[in-house]
Amino acid sequence: MKAVGIIPARLKSTRFPRKILHPIEGIPMVVHVYNQARKAKSLLDVLIAIDDLETEDVLKSLKVKTIMTAKKHASGTDRAAEAAEDIDADIIVNIQGDEPFLDPSLIDELVSALADGEVEMATAASTILEPGDVYNSNVVKVLLNNQGQARSFSREPRQQTLGGYYRHIGIYAFKKEKMMEFAALPPSDNEKYYKLEQLRALDNGIPIKVVLTRYPYKGVDSIEDLQQFKGYHESS
Repeated sequence: MKAVGIIPARLKSTRFPRKILHPIEGIPMVVHVYNQARKAKSLLDVLIAIDDLETEDVLKSLKVKTIMTAKKHASGTDRAAEAAEDIDADIIVNIQGDEPFLDPSLIDELVSALADGEVEMATAASTILEPGDVYNSNVVKVLLNNQGQARSFSREPRQQTLGGYYRHIGIYAFKKEKMMEFAALPPSDNEKYYKLEQLRALDNGIPIKVVLTRYPYKGVDSIEDLQQFKGYHESS
């Protein structure tokens, strides 16, 4: 099956404005993600779905593949779906633009999960969930059912034991037809309230297969997060 990676890249993010262009060792954060994604063996191509001419100018100068999308989208998956409309692919992987140290093998695992004819959407979660993460509303937790599918997602503090929850990683692989179906659905009430796009899938009966990894993924939501990533990168 043909798989293509798309990185939704909105310039005016709320918590960390212009995050995607923030330099890490002189290179915009989203370009680090792009370079990592291109190492995935399962992807035929990778492109960045942008929404601003400034982003286009910066990335064009770095010879990065881009596609312009509408400024207003309810989620990154909606933006990726617009970018994917005319792409010849069976699988689309929606890759977060704030994971500069993304392990390419995780993309390969997600694409492999969709080789199962019954799996149409998959995401990832880290088994490394520290006690502080459980009560941190910035850390999205995912609870699995017995079939290895997402049962629920939450930002709220969890009273249950650590063993029941995993740290969600915001990367999604879709069969292309299922992505288009997802994007055609209106944002669900839970999605809007909790600001978690994956709840649109669960609220509409779309199963989400979860691939587990031990890599301690943490997205960059603030300057402080970026400093932690730099420290981890240097010590690894």
